[in-house]
Amino acid sequence: MDKRLAKRHKRQVSREKSKVRLSEPDLRTPEQIEAAREASRASINQPGARGSQPVAAVSGQGFRNASATSTGSAAKTGA
Repeated sequence: MDKRLAKRHKRQVSREKSKVRLSEPDLRTPEQIEAAREASRASINQPGARGSQPVAAVSGQGFRNASATSTGSAAKTGA
């Protein structure tokens, strides 16, 4: 039985190896890479950029409390 498991493992490994796609190497020059990093840093530091805005303070009333006091007809009442 160990022989059978070893063969199965060998087949599985060879299948997985055939599926692997290697990523392409970065063909940019060091100057191009540095310029791209600077451009990325500049776009992050701009106002309105993603993640630059502070998180808004949560009001005293939580989400669940707000929905519990609603007057909508979401909850069924009746027999």
